[in-house]
Amino acid sequence: MVGICSPFWTVPDRHRRTMQQPHQSIDFRSASIEGLVVRPIARFNDHRGWLVELFRHDELDSEHWPMMAYASETIPGAARGPHAHTRQSDYFAFLGPGEFRFYAWDSRPESPSYACRATIEAGQSNPCILIVPPGVVHAYRNVSAVPGLVFNAPNQLYAGPGRQEPVDEIRLEELPNSPYILD
Repeated sequence: MVGICSPFWTVPDRHRRTMQQPHQSIDFRSASIEGLVVRPIARFNDHRGWLVELFRHDELDSEHWPMMAYASETIPGAARGPHAHTRQSDYFAFLGPGEFRFYAWDSRPESPSYACRATIEAGQSNPCILIVPPGVVHAYRNVSAVPGLVFNAPNQLYAGPGRQEPVDEIRLEELPNSPYILD
């Protein structure tokens, strides 16, 4: 989770993980990324408004079943990430309002799509779910003129049970000479 602050709890800085050494330079090329799931969201409208199904166990591999869920608002022009997780898969739903540019970079040397990057437009005009596997560096930016909402239902608890474990997050936002560039 990036930039979440709550009056009900805090995570001590000692639990946050950052990249300890400069990340090797990778020459990324645009291509699909192994394990990155992109699924359109069906919107059902009627006289009361609309409804979307965010997830169903019968349509989702058990390895991605959510352990928690949260929603965040991102102001116009702001970005969250880039970062990666070692064990966690993120299950993002971009519904609108707002338009986002989502970025993913495969820096997993063992992956068939190693050194590939993908950019996906998501949000009000293209509501979709993006499932990001562990090890894939990812970020998103609000590219609209209005604040945007994002839903996430990761398959791991943030900071573990009782918020007592290190956060499974490798932060790359301030990496010098970063290969993870957001347009």
